[in-house]
Amino acid sequence: MTMILATSTDAAAGGLGMGFTIIWMVALFGIMYFLMIRPQRKEQKKVQAMLSSMEVGDSVVTTGGFYGVIIDMTEEDVIVEFGNNKNCRIPMRKQAIAEVEKPEQASAPTQQ
Repeated sequence: MTMILATSTDAAAGGLGMGFTIIWMVALFGIMYFLMIRPQRKEQKKVQAMLSSMEVGDSVVTTGGFYGVIIDMTEEDVIVEFGNNKNCRIPMRKQAIAEVEKPEQASAPTQQ
C-alpha cells in the first residue's frame, strides 16, 4: 500500500512541474512581447505615418545621411533634389527616407 501512495505522489509532483514549466514559458513569451515585439510595431507605425504624410516640398534626410527636398512623388518612389545648384535629382524608394521636415517646421523658431 505504501508503494501505491509513493507512486501517486510522484505523478502529482511531475504534473505540477509540467504545469509550472508551461506557465513559465507563457510568462517569458509575454515579457518578450512587451520588450521586443510591441516597441518594434509602434516604431513601424510611426515610420509608416511619416512616409504617408510626405508631400512635395518637404525637406528629407535619407538613410544614407543626405539632405534634400522632395520635388516629385509616386506611390512608392520619390524624386529628391540635393544641393543648391538644382542639378542633382535622384529617384529613390520612400523607404530610403529616414526623416521628414515640413517647411513650416523649418521656419519656426526653436524655444529654449
